[in-house]
Amino acid sequence: MSSKEYIEYLKDNPQGLWFKARWYGWGWVPVRWQGWVSVLAFVLILLANGFYFESKVAVSLYPTDFDLFLFFGIIFVSIIALFFVCYKKGEWPHWNWGDPRKSKKS
Repeated sequence: MSSKEYIEYLKDNPQGLWFKARWYGWGWVPVRWQGWVSVLAFVLILLANGFYFESKVAVSLYPTDFDLFLFFGIIFVSIIALFFVCYKKGEWPHWNWGDPRKSKKS
């Protein structure tokens, strides 16, 4: 696999998908600006959640049950939301072991 082939694969996007299948393993890679914005929003939400939780713990030393529920709830909902966007706006998820275009031809 060369980086040139990989970039060519990412640019080959006639359906205008936001995410394409990874070359190795299971999952997606953002290939359009909308996909990158989705991933950036996910990261910013997780960072804001962490900073909020840290500020709550710094005041009282021990988090309350509600603080923990809120912290892990936001993480869970964020992961589900990103997965949903990737699923709706990306290729069908499947395992790949190299260039997916070559495995589809055989």
